[in-house]
Amino acid sequence: MSESVQDSIQEITPAEWELMRIVWTKGQLYSRELIDLLQEKRSWSDSTIKTLLRRLVKKGLLKTEKRDRRFLYTATISESEAMNGSAEQLFDHLCAMKKGATLLNLVEHVTLTQTDIQNLQAALNEKAKTAPEEVACDCLPNGEQCD
Repeated sequence: MSESVQDSIQEITPAEWELMRIVWTKGQLYSRELIDLLQEKRSWSDSTIKTLLRRLVKKGLLKTEKRDRRFLYTATISESEAMNGSAEQLFDHLCAMKKGATLLNLVEHVTLTQTDIQNLQAALNEKAKTAPEEVACDCLPNGEQCD
């Protein structure tokens, strides 16, 4: 993933995420289809949705192709790439010793399938083989610990 796309992922607003989720689900859509679908979910105006589309094209997350005087929109990045990139960027900003607690909180509050749980258990079992007893804080210089 290019650095500019990574930067763009970090800048996706909640409204843009909502629009992108529709594009990822449908694969590609004409602007009118996108507008209609978003208006079924939200009471946004045509101009608001068109502004979101322009921003996402400018950020490089959507590409547009003109067909028969209509604009067809397609994502330039997969949903999993965007979600993983966003989560990784968030976790890059957290204290190293508190990331585990944050993950635990997520697991406790997210609906997971049986397969998700099995995959998590397998990943954790593998991680446990080389996991340290403690992760050092990386918030302050000179090895100082945070709370």
